[in-house]
Amino acid sequence: MPRYRLLAIDIDGTLVNSRDELTGSTCAALGRAMAAGIHVVLATGRRYSRTLHLVEPLGLTVPLVTASGALVKDPADHRTLYRARFEPDVLRRTLSTMDEQGFCPIACADTFHEGFDFYTDRDRVDGEELAEYFRLNPGAGRVVPRLLDTPPPGTFCAFTIGTQDEMLRLDAHLKDRLPGKLHTHVLRSPRYIGYMCEVAPAGVTKWSAIRRLARQWQIADGEICAVGDDVNDIPMIRAAGLGVAMGNARPSVKAAAARIAPAQEHDGLVEVVGWLLG
Repeated sequence: MPRYRLLAIDIDGTLVNSRDELTGSTCAALGRAMAAGIHVVLATGRRYSRTLHLVEPLGLTVPLVTASGALVKDPADHRTLYRARFEPDVLRRTLSTMDEQGFCPIACADTFHEGFDFYTDRDRVDGEELAEYFRLNPGAGRVVPRLLDTPPPGTFCAFTIGTQDEMLRLDAHLKDRLPGKLHTHVLRSPRYIGYMCEVAPAGVTKWSAIRRLARQWQIADGEICAVGDDVNDIPMIRAAGLGVAMGNARPSVKAAAARIAPAQEHDGLVEVVGWLLG
């Protein structure tokens, strides 16, 4: 039996290349890992609906960890296995703080079966970063005029978009206003020009979701390998038995990792699977 029994993989910057493509060599390598008895779990910041297209080519039969650990679903029947929950006042204060700082708050709720992914309180937006997000996600949102006063039930995370400096300032402001109540990070998806400040309840990370699955499969922390490239991957890279940063990862991610794999453009995951299988 392989020493590592669970392989947790980020998507953007890790699983797919810079053109959002899943290469044949990566698919084949992950197939070898699964054939050897390793659970392969995608752990992504993406929305659930934007992750499903990878299930079939990879032959995955395990849950998907999405929204940076805030939502875990079974792709076989779209059942929700885990959804993060904010304290009601914490969510209201989070959304209000975004609004007070001049940003459009976006709340993500467990609405896949209803055919959309997020709520906002406006249909017109300022700023090219947010305008691009809405343009690239037509029909994915619903407008709720009283979002700040009455956040939708089932909200598991929230975010907004702006420049990197704006989002870093907002992140610091949220942490100062709601100390110990939130888990936040600022990152940039390769799909958008803007940076996102993403917010979940305290303690909710990709690692918390991966550990929950691992316990169900009786897999110890030391038997987990986690691979990623951005700041929302740091908790799982630090805590896993083997934490791996991609060659294209941010410096802070590399600093948290035990090993560095080749970059996404060089099928770095193929080498990671080689390490695991010996």
